[in-house]
Amino acid sequence: MTERRLIRNAAQCRECGDLIVSKHRHDFVKCKCGAIAVDGGLAYIRRVGNHDDIIDMCEFGTVNKDMCDND
Repeated sequence: MTERRLIRNAAQCRECGDLIVSKHRHDFVKCKCGAIAVDGGLAYIRRVGNHDDIIDMCEFGTVNKDMCDND
């Protein structure tokens, strides 16, 4: 069985071009101009700012899960 998981929580700002990455839970990161922010690390995806200013750069991967895995 495979499961899709977030492996990089990132976004790019259309205003300033800054690429920002949230690396851990509650890691709230703003771009240099302050137009957008990302949060959540690999635990959740949160975006702040005008959605037209955000280029989503998240990456996902697949993980093989054993049937007995309790994760």
